[in-house]
Amino acid sequence: MYSFESRVRYSEIDGERKLSLTGIINYLQDCSTFQSEDLQVGIDYLDQSRKAWWLSSWQIVIGRYPVLGEEIVISTWPYAFKGMYGYRNFTICDKEGNYLVKANSVWFLFDRKQGRPVRAGEAEIQAYRTGVREKLDMEYAPRRIELPQDYETAGTILVARHHIDTNHHVNNAQYVELAREVLPEEIRVKELRAEYKKAAVLGDKVCPRVTADGGSYTVALCSEKGSPYAVIWMRTAG
Repeated sequence: MYSFESRVRYSEIDGERKLSLTGIINYLQDCSTFQSEDLQVGIDYLDQSRKAWWLSSWQIVIGRYPVLGEEIVISTWPYAFKGMYGYRNFTICDKEGNYLVKANSVWFLFDRKQGRPVRAGEAEIQAYRTGVREKLDMEYAPRRIELPQDYETAGTILVARHHIDTNHHVNNAQYVELAREVLPEEIRVKELRAEYKKAAVLGDKVCPRVTADGGSYTVALCSEKGSPYAVIWMRTAG
C-alpha cells in the first residue's frame, strides 16, 4: 500500500469549509501519481514508451467530507491486473484511521503510438507487484453506467486550457467538476460513479444532458453530435 499525509487546505474547500468533491478526486489521483513516480514508472517512463494508464471508471463512496485544516491520510494499492485493465482501490482516512472515503477504479493501458488500448505486459506492471493487496471491503458497482432515455439539456461548455492535463485532454476530475456545475448547488454527493468514454480536448464543446431520479443524478457530458465523453452518476445525501 502506498500512502501520503496531508492537511485540508483553504484552496481545496467549498463554501461549507469542507474538502470539495473535486478536491477528493484530486487527492486520489495525486496518490496514484505519486506512487508511480516513486516507483520510477511515472510520466517520464510512460512518455518514453509512448504509453499511458488512462482511467476507465471511478466509484467513490464518501462517508464524511474532511474539513478545513483536518489531517488526512490518502492511500492506494492495485488489487488485480487483467488483460489491458488494472484495478486499484483508494482510501482517505482521518488521523485516527477511520475511513472518510473509499474508492474503486479501473484503468487501461493506452498505446499512444498505435492510438489504441493494449494488453499490459510484465514491463508495465512489474513495479506494482509488491504493492498488490486484497480488494477493499466495499459494495462494488458496475463499471458501466446506464444512459437514461429522458434528460434535460444544460447549455454548452467550451473546453478551456485549465481543463487540460499532461495527456492533453480534459482531466478526469474536471469532467466531474463540469457535471457538478449543472446540478443544484445545495446537494451533497455521497457516492460518485464516473465512466470515461472519449477524451475531450482543447476547444471541444461539451453538452451536458441531465437526468434526475429521486436522490440521484446522471449527467452525460456529450459532444455536439451527442456521443458521450463521460457519464457521471451521483447519489446525494438524505
